[in-house]
Amino acid sequence: MANQGVVLDTVFHALADPTRRAVLQRLSKGTATVSELAEPFDMALPSFVKHISVLERSRLITSRKSGRVRTCSLERENLVAAERWFDQLRAQWASRYNNLDNLLAKMSGDKNDE
Repeated sequence: MANQGVVLDTVFHALADPTRRAVLQRLSKGTATVSELAEPFDMALPSFVKHISVLERSRLITSRKSGRVRTCSLERENLVAAERWFDQLRAQWASRYNNLDNLLAKMSGDKNDE
């Protein structure tokens, strides 16, 4: 369980930046080189590569180098872990709202009986 916390921490840290989210969105369409990924952003390539490094450390992407070209691809496993975490929260809150609805309905019914 502690390991899952570390995974989620690194994933949410990576997702906290709009540049990194945009990179992930682009990679959801298929692999791309670092140069292709960097093209839409107004920053120096070394600065952009730092974003790539954060995404790799969080294991949201992988890259391979062939000659001078570095190609990135999306890794879905840690995104799925974050999705499961959200699903658990969603289920917990749905249960709480359902309990509240039942309580309110019961209280409303009690008032109508008087």
